Amino acid sequence: MELSDLLTFAMVAHTGGITRAAEALNTVQSNVTQRIKALEGEIGTALFERHSRGMTLTGAGRRLLPYAQRMAALSREALLAARDDGDAKGPLAIGSMETTAAVRLPTVLAGFHRRFPAVNLTLRTATTAELAAAVLDGTLDGAFVTSPIDHADLTGITAFREELVLITARRFDSLAALRAGTAESGPTALVFRIGCTYRHRLEHLFAMLGWPSAARWELGTLDGMIGCVAAGMGVALLPRAVVERSELAKQIGILTLDPALAHIDTLFIHRRAMRQTSALAAFISCLDEQGREIAA
Repeated sequence: MELSDLLTFAMVAHTGGITRAAEALNTVQSNVTQRIKALEGEIGTALFERHSRGMTLTGAGRRLLPYAQRMAALSREALLAARDDGDAKGPLAIGSMETTAAVRLPTVLAGFHRRFPAVNLTLRTATTAELAAAVLDGTLDGAFVTSPIDHADLTGITAFREELVLITARRFDSLAALRAGTAESGPTALVFRIGCTYRHRLEHLFAMLGWPSAARWELGTLDGMIGCVAAGMGVALLPRAVVERSELAKQIGILTLDPALAHIDTLFIHRRAMRQTSALAAFISCLDEQGREIAA
C-alpha cells in the first residue's frame, strides 16, 4: 500500500467526506477519490459507505484506520526528526481543555514564546477524550487533559492542580439550599459535550444527590456557561481559578465540594514511544520549571 493512499484514507475518515479531506490536504477532490479507489482496489473491499451526509467507515475501514493513523503519525514524526537539528524551532501542535487554555496557559505560552520564538506553536481546544485521541493519532504533539489517563501509549506530567467548585445562581449558598430550592428532579446541568471530565464528575455528583435524570444542556463556550449560570438557567462544575477570574464571579454562587470530588490534576500528555522534537522537549522543560516554582 502506498503511504500517500493511507494518509488520504485517514484524512477522509477524520473529516467524513471527500470535499473536506481535499481541502485539508490542499488538493483536488478527484485526487482524493482516485487514491481511495486505488486503496480499496488493492485491499479488495470497500472502506467507506457513501451516503447523502458524507462517508462512514465500513468494517474493513474501521479495522484499517488505526494502522493508517499510526502510519500518518510516524510519517509526520520522521519528517520532524529529519528537520530537527537540536534547536527548538518549527511546528508544535498542542491541545488543551478550554478551561485550562483560558486561565492557565496564557502565562505559560507567553513565557515559552519569549524563550523559543522560532517555535511555531498552534493550540486546539477540545474535551479530554478528543485530545487524548488526537495525541494518539499524531494530530497533536501533546495536550493538557484531566487525570487519570490510563493508556499504555501515553505518558505525561502533572502540570496544574485544580479545585472544582459547583457554581449556581447567587441565591443558593449551600448544597442544602440548592436541594431545597429546586424540583425533585434537580437543577439543569450545564455541561460541555461528552468526553469532558468535568461533565462526568458533575453527573456523578448529581447521582449522589439523587438527581441521576436531571436535564442536561450542552454549551460550547466557557463564558456562555458561566453567563447561563448567572442568569439562573442551571448549575455547572468548573475549576475555582476559572470561576474567580470571570467578570461574572460576583453574580454567581460558588459552592465548595468534598475534596475527593473537587480535587483534580491537569496533565500534559504525549506519546510514550515518539521521538521528542526539540520544540516539544523545550515545552516540557518549561512546564517542569514552572512546576518547581509553584512547589517552592
